[in-house]
Amino acid sequence: MTADHGSAFVPADGGPVRHIPVLLGPVLQALDPKPGERFVDGTFGAGGYSAAILGRGASVLGIDRDPTAIAAAEPLLAQFPDLSLHQGRFGELRDIVEDREGQVDGLVLDIGVSSMQIDDADRGFSFQKDGPLDMRMSRSGPSAADVVNRLKVGDLTRVLSFLGEERQAGRIARAIETRRAERPFERTLDLAGLVGRVVGRSHKDRIDPATRTFQALRIYVNDELGELVRALIAAEHVIKPGGRLVVVTFHSLEDRIVKRFLRDRGEATSGSRHLPDVQHKDVTFETRNKAVSGDEAEIALNPRARSAKLRAAVRTQAPPRREGEATEFIDLPSLADLPMSGAA
Repeated sequence: MTADHGSAFVPADGGPVRHIPVLLGPVLQALDPKPGERFVDGTFGAGGYSAAILGRGASVLGIDRDPTAIAAAEPLLAQFPDLSLHQGRFGELRDIVEDREGQVDGLVLDIGVSSMQIDDADRGFSFQKDGPLDMRMSRSGPSAADVVNRLKVGDLTRVLSFLGEERQAGRIARAIETRRAERPFERTLDLAGLVGRVVGRSHKDRIDPATRTFQALRIYVNDELGELVRALIAAEHVIKPGGRLVVVTFHSLEDRIVKRFLRDRGEATSGSRHLPDVQHKDVTFETRNKAVSGDEAEIALNPRARSAKLRAAVRTQAPPRREGEATEFIDLPSLADLPMSGAA
């Protein structure tokens, strides 16, 4: 983070900074905001990216599914008349932007949970703080407790294995099944303690044994990978030719989706008399550089940057692709059906 960007999100009263946006310098470099241009910050959070873009003279539409983030943005709204906010999912990006903005000059997405959400024990994201086992970014719908207490053991195993990349997913799911038969899980430390006992921990382990389980539950409860896919597809429609797409991810599942999407959209195909069934596809995004990671200085300032990876691309003149999916997922159980299901 360079010095000229830092003032964009330091409170006017000199109080503590609530949130340091990850890879702010590279994000601004890739977005290249100019006066009069219009941008969407699809993961508004504490408004760090938005404030920096607004500081360059551009306007911003901020989107966040968390009503707490929207409510906390009043000071920024008062400071920047060119900032507008919408509470909703960035997977609904196309409807939100086309209704309000038409096409825009750029879109930035910071995927995953925010530090503010993790730091608030009552939100239930942290395995290090005691709180309700919640994890709902939008504060609505089934919670992580619902998933843990109701999902069949086979489905829970698949969720932990795929979304958490947890090698001991089966053992954890069976232990959860046994314990919840006695009493349901309601608190974060209760679940974290059980996972710790199942997985164990040696002095060589760099992360807490509950890390992958909590990651999987958070991603599943909030449908984060599905939201990302829908946002990337929508980006083809809402970003004007020459506009910039910037996505910051924090683990391999997210990054693989973004990488696959940009590779697919960056490759043209055409049919021929030898392969008449091959559909012609134009290049819709041009990737300008390799993925960017945080340097040692930023990681020292903001440990969250350690796993961050930025990918950026520029929209071409080509029309959006017709196909609906950017990637394929394994067959996970439907969260929408969860309240109707019982424990296995």
